[in-house]
Amino acid sequence: MSIKNMTEEKNWSGQKLVSTDYMLFEAPREKHFMTGSEVLKEAVKRCTVDASVSYPITPQSEAAHLIGELWAEGYVGVYFRGENEFGVMSEVQGCSMAGARTITTTSGPGTLRAMENFPTWSGTRIPCQLVLMARGINSPLSIQPDNLEVSFLLETGCMIWYAENVQELFDMSIAAFTVAEQPDVHVPIITSVDGFFVSHTREAVMLPPDDIALRPYNPYAAPLPPIDSEMPPGRFLRDPFVMKSNYISYATHASWQWEVRSAVERSKPYARHYLNGLAHTTGDEDAEVAFVACGTAAHQAKEAQRELTKLGVKSKVVKLRTIRPFPHEELLEAVKDVKYIFVPEFNIVGWLEKEVSKSLYGKCDAKIVGRPRVAGGMSMPAEAILQEVFENTGLKKGA
Repeated sequence: MSIKNMTEEKNWSGQKLVSTDYMLFEAPREKHFMTGSEVLKEAVKRCTVDASVSYPITPQSEAAHLIGELWAEGYVGVYFRGENEFGVMSEVQGCSMAGARTITTTSGPGTLRAMENFPTWSGTRIPCQLVLMARGINSPLSIQPDNLEVSFLLETGCMIWYAENVQELFDMSIAAFTVAEQPDVHVPIITSVDGFFVSHTREAVMLPPDDIALRPYNPYAAPLPPIDSEMPPGRFLRDPFVMKSNYISYATHASWQWEVRSAVERSKPYARHYLNGLAHTTGDEDAEVAFVACGTAAHQAKEAQRELTKLGVKSKVVKLRTIRPFPHEELLEAVKDVKYIFVPEFNIVGWLEKEVSKSLYGKCDAKIVGRPRVAGGMSMPAEAILQEVFENTGLKKGA
């Protein structure tokens, strides 16, 4: 354990301030048994969060409520409820532009109602965090597990990470602030989990002590200055480029959009460090079959991989931990020698299969199968994955 990472500095709640490396890799941990919502509370408790805005929508309502409890306990600086999901995301932007480390949560239709705000977040380069507890959106009305809403978020300019379980949710939520706040990154981050499967499932989780916390966010290291007495909101609105229909305006907007996406790409080395890689591979190195998945689908793919091992079929699971930035290099390396790639997903459109196919186009000869694909709250048993393997590969049990 590195003592040099510890300091006698404390935040307003009396927690000792430590580095992210110490928090994630060096601090002693104890086992607890918690739901994803409870684990998010524990993560926020250790992040020296300045502000949080909430609005209830299943299944993230409990997480929002528990963050409110942290405010009452003195661990969060400012906490209030917005008038609706659109208002929440607008207020999050205001808090973050003013220099506050800010977090919020949402799910399903709440994501869509707030949609306009997310590219505005990235356009103003705020490093806030949205914890997305994905659920079905209304086609027809559903509150069941489904991550179709992630497809709407892919091109907002936000980073998107995906946690498989409560442990990853805890660690990612802490790392997310640190990566988003890097001066050469400084874009918003969406930390995603599958609603109910993670938000409401109780699992074992290893937590560091709650008397330590991340060092505060320094908004004056940002690529854009925060709104304060020296930089009032009017300075942001004076003579804006958007009011001018000329080449300078168009070039400014175009270059800024490229810059936002470049910033997401620049997050890769930081994410590799704090997440121990952008993708994790388990299984047989010389596999014929690979499953590429994220979140709960990766967990179910691992179950299928273990069953295939019993049946004599070599396979591997490539779990993508970041979707934006997309781990192109890691994915290609993991599947370069396989013959079949399956992309199991909890949505009807197969957004991850599209991402995988685009990433590997012209670089990999494997057959890509966007199955199984379940939606609207349906489960994905290992048997459903095995069925797709044997129907699409010609492989036989024991072969």
